[in-house]
Amino acid sequence: MGRVEGKVAFITGAARGQGRSHAIRLAEEGADIIAIDLCGPVPNLGYPPATPEDLAETVKQVEALGRGIVSAEADIRDADALRRAVDDGVARFGRLDVVVANAGICIPRAWDDVTPEIWRDTIDINLTGTWNTVRATAPRLVEAGGGSIILTSSAAGLKGLPFLTPYVASKHGVTGLARAFAHELARHHIRVNSVHPTGVDTPMGTMGADGMGDMIADNPRIGGMLTNSLPIDVTGATDISNAVLFLASDESRHVTALAMTVDAGNTQY
Repeated sequence: MGRVEGKVAFITGAARGQGRSHAIRLAEEGADIIAIDLCGPVPNLGYPPATPEDLAETVKQVEALGRGIVSAEADIRDADALRRAVDDGVARFGRLDVVVANAGICIPRAWDDVTPEIWRDTIDINLTGTWNTVRATAPRLVEAGGGSIILTSSAAGLKGLPFLTPYVASKHGVTGLARAFAHELARHHIRVNSVHPTGVDTPMGTMGADGMGDMIADNPRIGGMLTNSLPIDVTGATDISNAVLFLASDESRHVTALAMTVDAGNTQY
């Protein structure tokens, strides 16, 4: 216990799924939390969006662990809203040490069914929103004398998975952001790493995959690219949170620019 004792972590997409799991896992190990989520609809999603009630449940579960938490409904596409959320959290806790840029969407489509709207929303949220998150938070880590930034990428950030063209493009971009920021921010003792899950047992991870059956049936030769080497279809959110905890903690104090896979072997063939 206490692997991130005394640290303050800013987490996007924290209302449910991986984001909530990260908030709880870091709180279990001593961190206070600044929790951000859109809590509203995005067009074309094949799964229900997070709600204000979901974010309130994250707050409740963190508080039950005896840790402090500040929450806000904010869109990571809105740089000004992000900065306000960061400022409010730092005003409450006095500092910022860890950033988990976790928010994202996934809309599976065959390449010729991807609309301009799906492309734009996926890139704007997954890539530009992640860039906004780092821009809003990194100055606070500089003030603190260092810290850890963790960007949620994907197996699709290392491998050209089929039926996910906008998602693959956005997550490859996130992987590149982590590597580039890692080198520029290193002089401030800020480490930047990316985490690369395979499918995760969350609303996005399971309901999105459920929609791929017809596409795989139509193009079965490449369907196997979605298969994990280990005999599992999806991981648990806690599996990813354990990786996030390691990268947030001082145990990884010399780890930066790492693309850390938690993918059951998916990207290795």
